[in-house]
Amino acid sequence: MRPAASADALPPPFEYHFTNPALLEEALTHKSFVYERKGSARVHNERLEFLGDAVLSLLISEYLARRYPQLSEGALSKLKATLVSEASLAQAARRLQLGARVKLGRGEERTQGHEKNSILADALEAVIAAVYLDGGLEASRAFTLRVLDPELGQAAASQGAPGGEDYKTRLQEWCQKDGLPLPQYEVVRESGPDHQKSFEVVVRVKGEVAGEGRGSTKKEAEQMAAQQALTRAAG
Repeated sequence: MRPAASADALPPPFEYHFTNPALLEEALTHKSFVYERKGSARVHNERLEFLGDAVLSLLISEYLARRYPQLSEGALSKLKATLVSEASLAQAARRLQLGARVKLGRGEERTQGHEKNSILADALEAVIAAVYLDGGLEASRAFTLRVLDPELGQAAASQGAPGGEDYKTRLQEWCQKDGLPLPQYEVVRESGPDHQKSFEVVVRVKGEVAGEGRGSTKKEAEQMAAQQALTRAAG
């Protein structure tokens, strides 16, 4: 049985009361629900999901740039990619209990759509947009940072772990220290569909391949290549 919830509010500790409850209803309506009700006046949440993706990107980029002024663009991009990933957003959506409130079509209901990461992540982006349209940027910022607080804490902790290191910057500093030319990165292979790309990158120092890396983004692959180059240099 789904928990009862106010139609115009989100639960504490993320509490936000909507001036326009229709925005929250739209954010929590999946397209499958609307498609099964031809002629319905209901609107599904893809419009808000589109806007929420942009608002979330801005808010997280702003937060990271202020919180970690010492990090390079590559390191900031890597942190942001983790924070706004489908898995991260779905985890936050579960804390908000959005799965119990998303309206789904019968097909999605039968396949446990309320637990699917993709549906939960999209719903959270739509809710972020709904808060933005209802209360403005400051309200959306406060709500988003509260919702993602555990993930932001994990990001902070990662800065003291090996996975949080900026290997590209370290490799550049190593080259400068030894009077070598700056490392050059090259994408040697790109594969996979647009939504699941894989990049293979080599980094060259003095024209020679010093390291290789693979990742879901060019920046991630470059970081791995730089890490391998540093490992080889240390050995």
